[in-house]
Amino acid sequence: MQLKTITNQTIALAGITQAATLVQQLATTGKAESVALETMISSILKIDSDSVLDIYDGLDNLKLGLEQLNTQMTGYKITDSQQARYCAALVFLENRLAKEPKMLNTIQIGIIKAQAQSEQFGLLHENVLANLADVYQSTLSTLQPRIMVNGNPDYLGRTDIANKIRACLLAGIRSALLWRQCGGTRWKFLFFRKKMQTELQQLLKQVQ
Repeated sequence: MQLKTITNQTIALAGITQAATLVQQLATTGKAESVALETMISSILKIDSDSVLDIYDGLDNLKLGLEQLNTQMTGYKITDSQQARYCAALVFLENRLAKEPKMLNTIQIGIIKAQAQSEQFGLLHENVLANLADVYQSTLSTLQPRIMVNGNPDYLGRTDIANKIRACLLAGIRSALLWRQCGGTRWKFLFFRKKMQTELQQLLKQVQ
């Protein structure tokens, strides 16, 4: 199976966008779309998968990301600069992480622990989310520039919401890694934008 296809790149990009959208939702409203959240947390725990879609358990689970990506790519102006900033920061941070093998190993150990926790308690249990948040905070948040999340201080100050936000940022890094593995680059996004928009329309037609 060929990994470096425009379809896989678009799916990975939708994954990044979905993670960024969830971060934005949690930071501003204290809530997040449940199916989208579960999908992104689940994607972190899938270290080895048979296909790109398998990481997200099917295209339907990326509906939020596909729709938001479509909104961002339609027209010449960025419709949501905050969301776009999160996406760009996630891709940049993943590139930094790729040069930190020790950190990658630490993250993998934390993910294996989260896999065991999710089997015992359930995917969205507070212990799982707290562990994934700690993995993010002790590793990726030490790299510069840090991703600064803007939102309502009342929500950002709550431990449970902060944990979900950090877990979603970790999920965004997972999708950014996938984007790079599928041959995604900044130049590709700029020069193959039309092809991606066409691919995005085809993927959206398949979503329930």
